[in-house]
Amino acid sequence: MTDTLIFDLDGTLLNTLEDLADSTNHALRICSLPERSNEEVRQFVGNGVELLIHRAVAGALTEEQERECLSIFKAHYQEHMYDKTRPYDGIMELVRGLTGRGYHIAIVSNKFDRAVKELNRIYFENLFPIAVGESERVAKKPAADAVLEVLARFGAKREQALYIGDSDVDIMTAKNAEVPFVGVTWGFKGEQFLLEHGAKRLIHRPEQLWRLLESEKS
Repeated sequence: MTDTLIFDLDGTLLNTLEDLADSTNHALRICSLPERSNEEVRQFVGNGVELLIHRAVAGALTEEQERECLSIFKAHYQEHMYDKTRPYDGIMELVRGLTGRGYHIAIVSNKFDRAVKELNRIYFENLFPIAVGESERVAKKPAADAVLEVLARFGAKREQALYIGDSDVDIMTAKNAEVPFVGVTWGFKGEQFLLEHGAKRLIHRPEQLWRLLESEKS
């Protein structure tokens, strides 16, 4: 029986695309590079902000200039990551319901760790007792490190956990951690993409997770 649910953040719990795109384009403007569309940024996310900026600059900068562009992005995003970001419809009800029924819940994200913890505080009132982001201490997804750390801290078994996400990176993370995966189709990649990358179980609305959990009991 599932007792632990580990969620990706961007594209799963929060729609962060517009704020990520705004900060990306702010950095690109400062670095005298052409801006990117929201759809382009959608394709760039999922592997952390270093790769987001690397993909956005598309080889137009030296390594040193690219690091400076990343710093500009981070500074801007730290100030503006609440401007347009919102939980997806039904997410808050789901999170409160899971907490109320005694499930262990956590966030594992490739967003930088300080932002993950701040977004958990601002949008979820720290309802997630564990929120892990990118840092020097923990390898980024699709490495299993952060998921395994969450399981250890909860004292949870892999077979009693679910990893819930919206991307190929999340699929690989769950596989590497040997944890069952559930894909969400409302995020950055979509249903067809998830199926093509090996997802077996999909939900199209947050409340459908309850049906999946209840089906385990029948």
